[in-house]
Amino acid sequence: MAKLIDEKTKKEVVGILNKLPNPVTFVYFTQKKDCQLCQKQQELLEEITVLSENLKLHVYDFTKDKEQVTKYNIDKTPATVAMGEKDYGLRFYGLTAGHEFTSLMHAIMMVGAGKSGLHTDFESFIKAIKKPVHIEVMVTLTCPYCPQAVHAAQQLAMVNDNIQADMVDAAEFPELAERYSVYETPRTVINETNAFVGAQPVQAVYLEVLKAVDPEEYKRVEQMIRESSGHRHVRKPEPGQIYDTIIVGGGPAAMSAAVYAARKEMNVLVMAKELGGQITYTASVDNYLGLPAIGGKELVEQFTYHMEQYAIAESVGENVVQVEKKGTTFFVKTEKDTEFKGNSVIFSTGKEYRRLGVPGEDKFIGHGIGFCATCDAPLYKGKKVAVVGGANSAFTAARDLVGFATEVYLVHRRDSFKADTSLVDEVKKAKNVKFYTNMVIQAFLGEEKLTGVRLRAIEGKETTDLQVDGVFLEIGLTPNTDAVKDFVQLNERGEIPVNKDNSTSIPGFFAAGDCTDVPEKQIIVAAGEGAKAAVSAYKYLLDKKLIQPKAEAWE
Repeated sequence: MAKLIDEKTKKEVVGILNKLPNPVTFVYFTQKKDCQLCQKQQELLEEITVLSENLKLHVYDFTKDKEQVTKYNIDKTPATVAMGEKDYGLRFYGLTAGHEFTSLMHAIMMVGAGKSGLHTDFESFIKAIKKPVHIEVMVTLTCPYCPQAVHAAQQLAMVNDNIQADMVDAAEFPELAERYSVYETPRTVINETNAFVGAQPVQAVYLEVLKAVDPEEYKRVEQMIRESSGHRHVRKPEPGQIYDTIIVGGGPAAMSAAVYAARKEMNVLVMAKELGGQITYTASVDNYLGLPAIGGKELVEQFTYHMEQYAIAESVGENVVQVEKKGTTFFVKTEKDTEFKGNSVIFSTGKEYRRLGVPGEDKFIGHGIGFCATCDAPLYKGKKVAVVGGANSAFTAARDLVGFATEVYLVHRRDSFKADTSLVDEVKKAKNVKFYTNMVIQAFLGEEKLTGVRLRAIEGKETTDLQVDGVFLEIGLTPNTDAVKDFVQLNERGEIPVNKDNSTSIPGFFAAGDCTDVPEKQIIVAAGEGAKAAVSAYKYLLDKKLIQPKAEAWE
């Protein structure tokens, strides 16, 4: 039988193994049926093991040795665990040949030394992650960049027992590759939901992990890094100061307005509950010029990085609840009664997801009730989920869920749908989708967690209880204009009517983005409207002699 390791490679491996300070054990899981590569991977491990007394190999049958399968949390074969003095959470699914032989050798050296090779200061950041993290690096054996991605993920696992890092051969597990949309490798998937492509430095992988499991800590660390590198120049707001313009909102319109206003050397304050807006809930954006197929969160990052390059004041974390004007000065008040003053306002608060207003809804928002099936569908693998709505967003959500949930219930108050015919047909073909038409949700059920929904027929008092693990509300959006409903004229939809220059019925009060009556609610439209509003605010301030003209940086 031909050897899998040639003589030249064998000599190099022996030299490495002779330097191992501690023994390394391979725990290998195989099965005779439905595993074409199992025997080949076992032969590879046997060839390596005989090269050093420091290496041991234990072989288990995936179907028979259930205790060991459970102990090592193995869910497919062939599976290789590389252990040192303990299990560091390093897993290899598939054949560790080709370029992935390098990944296996990196793992042997790390677990044998019991060290990640990272600086102790950096390790302290990694150790601070308290939540479970499962990193799956999807590779191909012909990819020269994949070992770097595998090594970075496994370095994190070496440091923190809460992290497991897997190498997964995408060609050997095509269903998983399809589920994770693996079109190029390496593709690193974190907790089955967050993913990025390419071989990133271990510091970047750490930030991606932090982004997935602790978004608030990620923001803090990422901002600290940008500030220390001179790429973030925002400052704290000062309540006693009168700003040239106060921008209310944190979406694309607001951030675009901030960039344009800052480049006019205006004294700018941005006020928002959080940065990002609706884009945060969008898995992929395919129609933003120059950035094809970018993730929603990644696009928010790009916008934020650009805006925060300028010396703007930033108040993030509180909602604005009131806007008033006295003379030429605007007063903007937050939910915590903090008040800021400005000579103009650009109101760009966007829209938020519409709710049902029924018992149990407030209790379970974020705890069983969600708005982004594209983001959260993997969380409902093997579970039952309801989708409420009858337009494209509802059917898109149902389509995203059918590959994960055992049953998807689509609830709609009518017996006809507004969604595109092709999308409706696609969802109707799915065997695990059931339709509940002419019905509405009367209440959300459950004590500590959501356990079901009570449906009521539109005509009559008939009710039906459905057992579900989650619900996605896909019933539209409402403008975030409550803070100005008694201040500026609104239309019948609660939107702010704007002129071509984004001015409103109140001089000095401008509006942009989805909270206005501009008909097209698109990211690129909102960004353009934000830019227009900033230019108009600048001209207003010049006309009122509230600022002095600056040297033109742009037209």
